[in-house]
Amino acid sequence: MSNSENSMSPEAPVLPTHEDFQLWCDDFGVWHLNFGGQTHERVIAVRAFPIVAPNEGVSILSQEGRELLWLERLESLPETQKASLETCLQNREFMPQITQLEAVSSFVTPSRWSVQTTRGATELLLKGEEDIKRLNANTLIISDAYGVQFLIKDLSALDRHSRKLMDRFL
Repeated sequence: MSNSENSMSPEAPVLPTHEDFQLWCDDFGVWHLNFGGQTHERVIAVRAFPIVAPNEGVSILSQEGRELLWLERLESLPETQKASLETCLQNREFMPQITQLEAVSSFVTPSRWSVQTTRGATELLLKGEEDIKRLNANTLIISDAYGVQFLIKDLSALDRHSRKLMDRFL
């Protein structure tokens, strides 16, 4: 067997480049991926680093969880493919970003927080201070009592009142 035949493993599929694929959603909300003459139904798009590098490393998985397509950077995609992929990702991801803390019921837990998010006004129930996780100096993930995760992407960008309320819990 020659070296070129030996290097081609049947277990390592050749993944297509971005020019080769089409991603779309049908009327029932099912995502489909077409490339190389094959259509895969019920695909899922997943970000490798959804918070620290959301535009880098996106994988499209089969319904069985096998990687069908790996995309290094969203910016390298043509606009139509990028728009479809971002819609597919948004359907799966739900992490509202807190933009303002309006009030907290108490500074001991459990406490009820009234907040403004990128998805509108809401209230969350903080069970304990351990439900506030610091990812870096300015980024926090807050898990409420119902399992919803909220993101504070830049703590220093919050208004003064919000930062003052947050200081009591950090």
